[in-house]
Amino acid sequence: MGTTGRCGSPEKGRGKAFLMTTTNEHSPEACRPIGEILSRFGDKWTVAVLGVLGDKRMRFKELHRAIDGISQRMLTVTVRNLERDGFLIRTVYPTIPPRVEYELSDLGHSLKEALAPVGAWISDNHKDIEASRRQFDEKAQGHDSPDRLSNGK
Repeated sequence: MGTTGRCGSPEKGRGKAFLMTTTNEHSPEACRPIGEILSRFGDKWTVAVLGVLGDKRMRFKELHRAIDGISQRMLTVTVRNLERDGFLIRTVYPTIPPRVEYELSDLGHSLKEALAPVGAWISDNHKDIEASRRQFDEKAQGHDSPDRLSNGK
């Protein structure tokens, strides 16, 4: 049940099945795995957990205290999803009460390294993005958008 299409076309000599490129070639079936994995990192909590854990091993409460604004329930969901996907290792020690620690797996470290350039890009460009948003919002407040006009609202 492998996917034979490509999400974009491969760079010369690379031949990766799920390589994203800037070409217009597109196979929704081939892109689905990329979208599923990227959706995991589209929320701020996953990135926060990856960043806080780094090279450390932490207990749940430590992790909870280290991530400002995350609820206990959301942290539970996030660490379960990361463990399920293989990015996190959960170790339970047979003590009373049980002690549980979390750390990044090799795959988690690899992902953290892969996301570092994205984080750098965001740091370099966030002011331009914010300025663009302000300009868009100001323009939208001053005029009806074409979408609203065409829908008769």
